[in-house]
Amino acid sequence: MPYKVALLTVSDTAAADAKVDRSGPLLQDILAGQPSDFIITGASIVPDDKDQISKAVKDWITGGDVDWMITTGGTGFGVRDCTPEAIAPLIERPAPGLVHAMMSYSLIKTPLAALARPVAGTIGKTLIVTLPGSTKAVKENMELLLTNGLATHALDLITGGSGREVHAAMGAGHASTSSSGPTTAPVHSHTDHQHHHHHHHHGHEHHTPIPKSVLSHDPTQPVSLRHRESPYPLLDLQDAIDLVLKHSSRLDMVEKAFSSALVGHVLAEDVYAPQDVPNTRTTNVDGYAVRTSDEPGIYKVLSPLTHPRSQSIPDGFVYRVNTGSPLPPNTQAVIMVEDTKLVSTVISDGDDDGEELEIETLAKMDAGENTRAPGSDVKKGALALEKGLILGSGGGEIGTIAFVGRKKVHVYRKPVVAILSTGNELADITGSGAAPDGEDWTGIWDTNRPSLQAVLEGMGYEVVDLGVVNDDIKSHVDALIHGLQSADVILTTGGTSMGSTDLLKPVIERYLNGTIHFGRVKVKPGKPTTFATMQYDGKTKSIFALPGNPASALVCFYIFVVPALRTMGGWPENRVRLPSVTVTLQDPCPRDPRPEYHRVHVRATPEGLIAYSTGGQRSSRVASLSGANGLVYVPPATKEERGPLAKGSKAQAVIIGELEN
Repeated sequence: MPYKVALLTVSDTAAADAKVDRSGPLLQDILAGQPSDFIITGASIVPDDKDQISKAVKDWITGGDVDWMITTGGTGFGVRDCTPEAIAPLIERPAPGLVHAMMSYSLIKTPLAALARPVAGTIGKTLIVTLPGSTKAVKENMELLLTNGLATHALDLITGGSGREVHAAMGAGHASTSSSGPTTAPVHSHTDHQHHHHHHHHGHEHHTPIPKSVLSHDPTQPVSLRHRESPYPLLDLQDAIDLVLKHSSRLDMVEKAFSSALVGHVLAEDVYAPQDVPNTRTTNVDGYAVRTSDEPGIYKVLSPLTHPRSQSIPDGFVYRVNTGSPLPPNTQAVIMVEDTKLVSTVISDGDDDGEELEIETLAKMDAGENTRAPGSDVKKGALALEKGLILGSGGGEIGTIAFVGRKKVHVYRKPVVAILSTGNELADITGSGAAPDGEDWTGIWDTNRPSLQAVLEGMGYEVVDLGVVNDDIKSHVDALIHGLQSADVILTTGGTSMGSTDLLKPVIERYLNGTIHFGRVKVKPGKPTTFATMQYDGKTKSIFALPGNPASALVCFYIFVVPALRTMGGWPENRVRLPSVTVTLQDPCPRDPRPEYHRVHVRATPEGLIAYSTGGQRSSRVASLSGANGLVYVPPATKEERGPLAKGSKAQAVIIGELEN
């Protein structure tokens, strides 16, 4: 049984540009040159960062698919060298003998080996050995470890073997070893063993196990060595949605000043009335404030223009008020305009010409008549809005905050979303990287970024536009790092399938140390949809790598991304997914082996909700979403049921837009 080996290159330079890594590929060549003892299950690169080194090692080993882990780089006295410090705390059983052997053997070759600081030992049932970063040191140390089965013997014992076969082989080897030292293990070039290397990495003969932490192909290797089949399990739709929700956490609480920008936020506190509403006696009609002792008769008229409201009115006067206005302090009721007569007006050359001078009241008012008492709407300290309430765009919640006089409220922060598209064939219609003029251009206008930006901003999310990203590793790394710095969630489109320039999965796993929770989903459209998380600046960031086909990208946005954004924004668990309603189909919907979301136009009628297909459902046909306000869920075809959902049948539709009559 071949031993499974994982390789980790530690280098700031190689992490920025994998092409400069020499030691990692050399290790692959050396191990590939061994007859059949080892299978390389994965190779990765991390910068000289203690936390990232430690996480990469733990992720691989906890995946259970590694017998021997070899690191190269970061073992010297350089300022950034920290591999021993990152790995030593993880080792459960140190192997000082291996360290001594490697140091002794290297010192025979060069005195500079004294500056190396290797560590070795076991973590569970995994052997881990740290090598220097130079190719010369890698060759020397691997010669020692592979000579006469030294590493094989250690692995046999660690994985539960007796070691007898290795002892016998080593004994035979000793008989032919010269006194000058160990026999040198052959180091083969990549060119000489390219086919053999491919056999161990990707050959269907072995079905090589791949560590859970890194399943993507190495984009620095030749195209011929890429995966021919996706190594990512094909997840059921509900399992994928569950993973998204499991790894999406509510963001922190923030205090925001009252404004319409609160729409879409979720309250992070109970909102209590800071005062009575109204806070004094007010009128609920247009009329005149009077005393209950005032009998019907003729009175002079005061108004806010002629008399301060806060002062009592003298005998023989009434005070004109409009609905909602507070009453002067010595008045107890309001007589409606309809219960009065105009007696005289002001005649002058000033602004008050025509102003009411005297009126006649036709009724006597009881205390409190046509008024609202202090606190009659909301009493001071009363609960006005509950924590967890979504502040909707209907106006009721925002109006209530204003009504009780709250100038600031605590809400959960809404996630900021960064968007990008990938592909050398794409051009930005807004002008940045625009397509060349002329009829010879055969590229594609980028549809996905404008579509996603429109729907995100329509939902009230702040969007960071990262543009169109070229199909090379550096451009991908730079764009994603920009997104990690400026946003909580990154949405990418394209680059998730099996093409030679589909780089998102490798970049996420190999260059940004991210964890891909799923890389394929049993759904149509959107099979290559990818969801990943990573730690950046002490915070968990989410990446949704959506398919490049426009309809696929938007459908998967509604199904996978919206629940994550809402969860992060503090929405209640039962509201994070878009609402689903029962509709009556007006067109047949074909079935596929995968569950499908069929784009439809849903209308409300007196007989209920009806749904019309938007036509051809190809994933590249963005027009199938033009005018669509619903996605009909079409169950997968089975042996028993292969025919389409028939016209007139009932189905569930996810509502993605406003319903129409």
